[in-house]
Amino acid sequence: MIPSRIPHALRPLRLVSRSTLRSASSSATNTAALKPKAQPRRAAFSSSTPLRQKVAGEDRLPPSQLPGRKGTRDQQSAIPPAAEAADSAPAVFAPVPEPTSSAPLPSAPEIGNNGNGIDWSQSFHGLSTTPFSPETAAILMSPIDMQDVEVKPDGIIYLPEIKYRRILNQAFGPGGWGLAPRGEVTVSEKVVSREYALIVHGRYIAQARGECQYFSEETIPTASEGCKSNALLRCCKDLGIASELWDPRFIREFKKKHAREVWVEHVVNKKKRQIWIRKDGDPAYPYKLSK
Repeated sequence: MIPSRIPHALRPLRLVSRSTLRSASSSATNTAALKPKAQPRRAAFSSSTPLRQKVAGEDRLPPSQLPGRKGTRDQQSAIPPAAEAADSAPAVFAPVPEPTSSAPLPSAPEIGNNGNGIDWSQSFHGLSTTPFSPETAAILMSPIDMQDVEVKPDGIIYLPEIKYRRILNQAFGPGGWGLAPRGEVTVSEKVVSREYALIVHGRYIAQARGECQYFSEETIPTASEGCKSNALLRCCKDLGIASELWDPRFIREFKKKHAREVWVEHVVNKKKRQIWIRKDGDPAYPYKLSK
């Protein structure tokens, strides 16, 4: 009697071709690639294993155990939980407060910062608004001292510019008046000129162009200062200061009583000419009385 099942070891061998072996090997390789990789077994919990937090479906380390944090576990445990929560919490920006006042800012002066915002290079502010007090007017229009009047070589009488400044200081006080330029300096071939305005206590008083001669480029700064003084004495005419000097009758009387015409000689080129001098004075350099 022949058994229905023959043991595997006693079964006859079956020949397999090389192509069949290759296809079987390729199928096994593809099957292994499709199988999921085995997950490594997690290590047992210990005190050195970092704790993880479940944040938005991801495993993250606590802020105190992030890489780059230095210090021992004891130092990290000293950090209060509120500080760790502040590190992990998103930053919240405070809203910018709105201005509480809607009042406009004060307007700045037009040009410069002279206290009242007036551009004295163009303004006529305060012109003829209020007359000066009788006391001030008496100082400005007081008769001039004959001893203060000088005579130029060509016979023109004048009051030195320092006398005008003294009268202004006496009437308005030092700092109560000033000269404001009204244009740029004009330098011609031999003359420097510039326009100035006389300002008294914040009021426009008068305006005039001063001029002064110069003989070389090195003397232009000195001529510019003389130009300013010349403009000052011309502005002072409007205040009545030394107004006699523009009165023809006074000029004739003064020259008749206090001046004389003499012949002089130039000490350098020895040329002779006639000039006017005061009767109580002598010719100034570079002239001397001619014999």
